[in-house]
Amino acid sequence: MRCELAKVLETGLGHKDAYDTHAALLHLACNPEDTLRLVTTNFDRMFHAAAKHTKQKFHAYTAPMLPIPKNSRWNGLVYLHGRLPEEPDDTALNRLVVTSGDFGLAYLTERWAARFVSELFRNYVVCFVGYSINDPVLRYMMDALAADRMLGEVTPQAWALGDCEPGQEHRKTIEWEAKGVTPILYEVPAGSHDHSALYQTLHAWADTYCDDIQGKERIVDNYALKNPSDSTPQNDFVGRMLWALSDKSGLPAKRFADFNPVPSLDWLLEAFSDEHFQHSDLARWLRRYLNDPRLIIWIAQREGPLPSQWVLKTREALHDFASLERDGKTAVLDETRSRSPKAIPGPLMRTLWRLLLSGRVKSSGRDSDSYSDLCLVLDRWKEDLKQEGVTATLRWELREMLAPQVVLKKPFFRDNEAENIDEPTQISQLMDWELALTTDHLHLALHEIADEHWTSALPLLLEDFQQLLR
Repeated sequence: MRCELAKVLETGLGHKDAYDTHAALLHLACNPEDTLRLVTTNFDRMFHAAAKHTKQKFHAYTAPMLPIPKNSRWNGLVYLHGRLPEEPDDTALNRLVVTSGDFGLAYLTERWAARFVSELFRNYVVCFVGYSINDPVLRYMMDALAADRMLGEVTPQAWALGDCEPGQEHRKTIEWEAKGVTPILYEVPAGSHDHSALYQTLHAWADTYCDDIQGKERIVDNYALKNPSDSTPQNDFVGRMLWALSDKSGLPAKRFADFNPVPSLDWLLEAFSDEHFQHSDLARWLRRYLNDPRLIIWIAQREGPLPSQWVLKTREALHDFASLERDGKTAVLDETRSRSPKAIPGPLMRTLWRLLLSGRVKSSGRDSDSYSDLCLVLDRWKEDLKQEGVTATLRWELREMLAPQVVLKKPFFRDNEAENIDEPTQISQLMDWELALTTDHLHLALHEIADEHWTSALPLLLEDFQQLLR
């Protein structure tokens, strides 16, 4: 039986397409230091044929002589269930894990395969490729892993590229997760065995990975002008874009920021998070939308202060545009508008930017101070007033607590009303706004500190109240 198995698996090696996917896996299994960590349960020599074609060299470990998968000495391809010999060899054929008895020896009795798998899952993030949900190989591996977890072992995440017929995504996800594996599903037409989506994904992934920075920049080129709302689970180009932009070199983000014509602000509103907004190159892209009120509203709704470097660069951009207009350099301004139609803010938008950059816009995304915390602050202020009287420091602190800020919100328009506004003449046509105190419930907390010291201090604080009202 084993000799016949060898004959069957030797067929097809002469066709280049037969090992394209194996070549892709060999590329993907190499880390940036060119260390190969790939495990196969197949017996055939397809990886060797692929490596010969691509001139890639690697060391092979054949069961049961396996490496310890927890140190830098593991660098190569592991044939976990054995490998077909180049020449007829009964000893090598008898080492193949083929029958249920072979599996019992490898995973239950002698346990050399189980030990390798346990160490593998304990030390590495693993991704299964080409396994079905009911594959006996997968079952043995996950049983070995489950045994370790029952003993309290904490293991990294395990993933699997899994096939899925349309409409079965939820069921398939539950089945994989029940085995302790997170699935990355690809679509297979109902009733077919067409796994072309898997092969195409591996090939494209390997091409991008091999090209390193250039591959990520190519992703930016391909998708920068797309609408992120068109991204789907089957074609998740938003996920690919986020992966490319997260490169530590910043080069893909710089390419995105300088892309012409300017990528839509919808990337920010629908796809990017605050984490990406912090990136200096993406911030430069945002400055190409200084005349878009949606950007100000988005910033006003985020938590935390604006990055100081971003504030500085935005101030410089506003100053530069004002200087160009003042000096009558219309050619430069027209060129800027041709590349970024919403880069140059109008008078109303400049007013809003000055408010925002001066810290006078209240973040609607930031949680208001709790009433108890506010009372603690005022109690401390009250004690300082009692001991020191009205000092310059206490007056500054009180003005800070009472300082008015502006709350900005998306404007409410009736149907087609916004489309009829050619050039806004007032801020209410750009966004809704209202005045608010820096801290909520301050008026209630002030009642709690009203005593003779507060009453006697009020005449001395009259000028501060007048300044705040102005």
